[in-house]
Amino acid sequence: LGYLERDPIRGRDSFAALEEVLSLARHHKADMVLLSGDLFHENKPSRKTLHSTIEILRRYCMGGDPVGFQIISDQSQCLRSIVSGRANYEDEFYSVDLPIFT
Repeated sequence: LGYLERDPIRGRDSFAALEEVLSLARHHKADMVLLSGDLFHENKPSRKTLHSTIEILRRYCMGGDPVGFQIISDQSQCLRSIVSGRANYEDEFYSVDLPIFT
């Protein structure tokens, strides 16, 4: 996300592609989205890119529907870098209904 963000013609292309993927995932009731590769084009994305990304993720990934799968491995081992030690969609303080794994 953020590739050619200053280009007046192609600046929103990467965001439009993410929105299309997430829209299709919601339409087809996907259990999750699996991203391969880097999410951002730049190592330190601009504020505009971060804001646009958060807006898209909020629109398509947050909601009250239950997640249709469960992580059965030891989350404290495979998700050690996360403060809570568990996937965010299992946290009672979040409302994630379309998890994205990368």
